Amino acid sequence: MRSHPLELRLKKEGILYVAGIDEAGRGPWAGPLVAAAVILPSNTRLPGLNDSKKLNEKQRIKLFKEILKKGIVGVGIISHSYIDKNGLSKALLESYKRAIQNLATKPKHLLIDGIGKYKLGIPYETVKKGDSKVRVIAAASIVAKVVRDTLMDSYAQKYPKYGFNKHKGYGTRQHHQNLLKYGVCKLHRLSYEPVKKVINDSE
Repeated sequence: MRSHPLELRLKKEGILYVAGIDEAGRGPWAGPLVAAAVILPSNTRLPGLNDSKKLNEKQRIKLFKEILKKGIVGVGIISHSYIDKNGLSKALLESYKRAIQNLATKPKHLLIDGIGKYKLGIPYETVKKGDSKVRVIAAASIVAKVVRDTLMDSYAQKYPKYGFNKHKGYGTRQHHQNLLKYGVCKLHRLSYEPVKKVINDSE
């Protein structure tokens, strides 16, 4: 993936610590929301870097290890209960804040995937479909995805009936069938309509 014009412009302006930000887990019915912030030193080589959704698991994990080795990485994890209590918008903002706070180096500028307005105390720009266009956002998308998938795999050991290692908490047919059969577990987002419907129908 080539450097995006935004990245080149910021580099030309002498802004070296630019963090890409992306998240994984807005839509699932269960599990956490995970955001990642990644700073890549100038001229960092990451062959095969791309949007995490366009990579298979093996490719993601290989790049994840390279990003951890070569980049500066921060992760922000927000629980399902925080989402239920505060809503997705606040949860998303908080996940970004935590990811930035967990960077070893404070960024001078942020490039955030998608659209939206955020109060982060650092200059930023949003990029629609940035995870497939901007190197630092693509790197963040991989980190967020791998961290979240790893968490869901661990939860699958604790709640084996639900198949979290397969669908990662997303609203698949299998997940819906397991919800109907076993009801909700402590990982489910009770504020999400499909989960609420299962609860209401069982009462």
